[in-house]
Amino acid sequence: MATKVTPRNKDFSRWYTDVVQMGDLADYAPVKGCMVIKPHGYALWENVKGGLDRRFKATGHVNAYFPLFIPLNFIQKEAKHVEGFSPELAIVTVGGGKQLEEPLVVRPTSETVIGHMYAKWIQSYRDLPVLINQWANVVRWEMRTRLFLRTMEFLWQEGHTAHATAEEAQEETLRMLDVYTEFAVEDAAIPVIPGRKSESEKFAGAETSYSIEAMMGDRKALQAGTSHFLGQNFAKAFDIKYLDENNDLQYVWTTSWGLSTRMVGAIVMVHGDDQGLVLPPKLAPIQLVIVPIWKSDSERTAVLEIVNKVEAMLRNDVRVHVDARDEYSPGWKFNEWELKGVPLRIEIGPRDVEQNQVTLARRDVPGREGKSAAPLSGLAEEVQEMLATIQADLYRRALDFRQAHTYEPKDYAEFKEAVDHGFAYAWWCGDADCEAQIKEDTKATTRCIPLEQEPGTGKCIQCGKEATERAIFGRAY
Repeated sequence: MATKVTPRNKDFSRWYTDVVQMGDLADYAPVKGCMVIKPHGYALWENVKGGLDRRFKATGHVNAYFPLFIPLNFIQKEAKHVEGFSPELAIVTVGGGKQLEEPLVVRPTSETVIGHMYAKWIQSYRDLPVLINQWANVVRWEMRTRLFLRTMEFLWQEGHTAHATAEEAQEETLRMLDVYTEFAVEDAAIPVIPGRKSESEKFAGAETSYSIEAMMGDRKALQAGTSHFLGQNFAKAFDIKYLDENNDLQYVWTTSWGLSTRMVGAIVMVHGDDQGLVLPPKLAPIQLVIVPIWKSDSERTAVLEIVNKVEAMLRNDVRVHVDARDEYSPGWKFNEWELKGVPLRIEIGPRDVEQNQVTLARRDVPGREGKSAAPLSGLAEEVQEMLATIQADLYRRALDFRQAHTYEPKDYAEFKEAVDHGFAYAWWCGDADCEAQIKEDTKATTRCIPLEQEPGTGKCIQCGKEATERAIFGRAY
């Protein structure tokens, strides 16, 4: 614990890597661009999975699994899809010591192989809708990688649904965007902006793409989840048809949507501080750590008796861990658990035993300000209330930060200054050339066109043409 985290305001990129590694979330793998997710990081991802999976099943989706290897000709069937993914494909040409008759693509996403299977499974309107999700890994050959945010192999979920009508598919696309929004806000304590992607930023092969966009601690944007209305593009490429109620043959309408381990990176960058991780209680692998303090054997016995009593009182409702290691000092333990982002710490020493109380320390409020004494009587309720308060305060703090760094520029000069310091919310005409010029001038991109915005018209921030929508612009990961 002698090595300290690089301060955020000194080098945010270095700070992020320090926190991920020193907070025991992940480490670099021997293959460049890949990572090893350590138990603490994987437990955090499991809690992300749990929060999402519960919501998926509540909306009628079921889990399945599709192959890691996809015939190369599948990827080539949808023109925009292959164009978009070709630079990122990992292709297997040799298997079992022999040249393969047809190369296999290591799954970059699963629209194609799932489309092939849906063509076999869907025959009638009675078979619709098909609402399937899979938890899987994918491979995209990235040149510039960063732990959790962009790696060659990453974990995610990808939902793939098929519907009888365009209206049903569009409704599904937005429903899942709402699920992502709810998860980000309620579980990850991250305020997000749900919106429509521009034509240049949409998924390869989609008719319309939507995303949730979040502001990180360095004021850059992160696309935290996406939902795509695929129209009939993949249905026609893979001949997914059904007989409708009039016995006419129709193509289905499909969607896909996904959220990945990038969410772990978002949690780090939104909530972390110079001491390390700060994890929202709903997702934290350990919500509360108990650290006993003693100097003599007699004190040790008395303290551990209360520690065991408190642990038994809390363990049914809270993910609690007791750190009774003899080889480390209490101060060393405090630093370690702060670095790992545990939301709440209970300290129990001889004085606490005498007064029949414990000392509570909030991770999100460092120092003495975050400490308070609490009697053993009613402690379980006090802990639950404090965890709920921490969850709410983390969200409120992140929302205040985003609002403080979101600007509504009056002209292009103000716009350029705005994206230097955060998000610009500005009128945009929707023209691709205009969008490309903004990117060239500022390195900012259209993050999304928010679904909720005030009606009206204005002048495009770049070219001055009439505009009917405003977009969020920002530099992004």
